[in-house]
Amino acid sequence: MQAKSSCLLAYDSHEILDHSNGMKHMPRIAHTLLDSETGYACLIRAGRHALTADESTARGGTDTGPAPYQLLLSGLAACTAITLRMVAARKGWELGSIHVDVELHKDEGGTDRIMRAITLTAPLDDRQKATLADIAEKTPVTKTIKAGTTIETRFL
Repeated sequence: MQAKSSCLLAYDSHEILDHSNGMKHMPRIAHTLLDSETGYACLIRAGRHALTADESTARGGTDTGPAPYQLLLSGLAACTAITLRMVAARKGWELGSIHVDVELHKDEGGTDRIMRAITLTAPLDDRQKATLADIAEKTPVTKTIKAGTTIETRFL
């Protein structure tokens, strides 16, 4: 399976006017393209990085990459670790290794709940831990997921 795809993380400094309907849009923060030729496997390019998404063999896929929910949770975990490192660096705090364990649970009614456990190997005082716990709840991906982002879909 050969597919062309590209992914670009871009920060635009201006707002884009959609001339098809005259609506003003927010600045674009991220952009991803994905191609899937056959089956469930999907090829994704994130800048210079190639990613694959798929479903497990138990779900009819070929298990060539993480499933979509695993990719979603990976983005949350990565954003958590990166944001904590950024904040710690600004404050001059050493975090040691960061381990983020993220799980998605669904109840019988379909309600989602994400459980996130963060482990840091450096010794931190209670004030530092409280600050980092507060920051973890405000990472960009955390805020996007919690906001219940609107998704607008078009078929071309």
